[in-house]
Amino acid sequence: MAKIKGAIEVNTERCKGCSLCAIACPKQVIELAAKKVNVHGYPYVEPVREEDCIGCASCAIVCPDGCITVYRMKE
Repeated sequence: MAKIKGAIEVNTERCKGCSLCAIACPKQVIELAAKKVNVHGYPYVEPVREEDCIGCASCAIVCPDGCITVYRMKE
């Protein structure tokens, strides 16, 4: 049976740093970037443990600004 892996893409320019995605992630793949801001002055989230992503898309579902795209692939 093939294992499903995920890949996350974050549109950092649209992210407002609410961290809802980080809270929703069961594998703690996403975190708020330390001391980084986007062009609008908001801190943003970034994937920090991409290899742990299971492709559940919980992060993308809860993102109020639609900043996250999750890709699923068989390993």
